[in-house]
Parts: sequence; structure tokens; C-alpha cells
Amino acid sequence: MSESKSTNITWHLGEVDQAKREAMKGHQGAVLWFTGLSGSGKSTLANAVELALHNRGCHTYILDGDNVRHGLNKNLTFSDEDRMENIRRIGEVARLFSDAGILTLTAFISPFRSDRAVVRELLGDRFVEVHVKASVEVCESRDPKGLYQKARAGEIKDFTGISSPYEAPESPEISVDTGELSIEDSVAQVIGYLSDAGLIAAS
Repeated sequence: MSESKSTNITWHLGEVDQAKREAMKGHQGAVLWFTGLSGSGKSTLANAVELALHNRGCHTYILDGDNVRHGLNKNLTFSDEDRMENIRRIGEVARLFSDAGILTLTAFISPFRSDRAVVRELLGDRFVEVHVKASVEVCESRDPKGLYQKARAGEIKDFTGISSPYEAPESPEISVDTGELSIEDSVAQVIGYLSDAGLIAAS
């Protein structure tokens, strides 16, 4: 994690804390961290899960990899160092959202275990790692953005799964095989975990 360069600062505690916000919303604040290869279905699944949660009356927000790089992280490349900073920033933003009592869904490749471990440590038991599991072959057959083709042609450097490694989670809270499961079954698996874990009310 980046070393803090700020000095003479103190964390300010407000009168309304996380527990009060969650009591008003009727569910806990948590971060669902969707990780997987490009084309594995992270954004598709995160969006479908958000809709299911919204229909249950839950307060949600999605932090999507591409969207965040249009603003907050537009000054970052896809080098290993910038990937680390990308995830660090998202982890900090996700912590604020969680503190606000929001069920936050993040859809990022986040290829390195060490980076995800930093976010897990930051969020504690509010961190739910969702491995969106699909083989390179399945992802490449989908290739919704044509990225694998460009990576194979050498037009994209540091492309995860081709020229840059992806370190799959070793013990995620949820592992969804999107190469085998339908989107409906994938969503049901995630919602079922959240309900069983007490993060949302049982239906």
C-alpha cells in the first residue's frame, strides 16, 4: 500500500456511524469484490446481482473497472505498478461506501492476490471475494471487446491472461463458474451467500 504523505491529520468521527446507517437501510454495508479474467462476466454478473439486490430494496452501487478509469483513475496505465494503485484507490473508495451502509459491487480484473489481500485487510469481514471463474479459452471465445485478438496480435501490452499473469483466488467466499452456469443460477449463488451470511435479509 502507498505510504501516506499527509501530516497533521486526525480521523473525524461523526455522530452517525455505520451501525445507524445500516439500521436505517435494513441491511449491512459490504463490498462484493468480483475478480476474474477479461470476458469472464464480472460486469455482467455484478449488474445482474445489483438488480436483484435493488429489487429486494437494498441500497447498492457498482464500481466498474472501465468506468472508474474514465475519472478517478484516468491517470493510470495497465502496468503492474499502476494496477496496484488502481486497486488501492478502489479499495479505499469501497471502504467509504461500505461505511455508508451501501452494498458495493466492484468489477475489476484485480489480477494479483497481494493487492486483493490489502483490500481484504482494509475491509475485514465486510469483504466478500467473488471469483468469476472462466477459462482463458472461454473468455477468448467471448471476447466482447475484441481485446484478446488485439493482445494476441501484440497490439495490447500487459494483457491479463496473455502477456500478464492472473492469480486466481485460493479461498474466495464465492466462486461462480460462469463458463458452466447460467446468469440466473450465478446470481442465485451470490444472493444465497449474502442471505446465509446475514448481510441481507432472507427472502
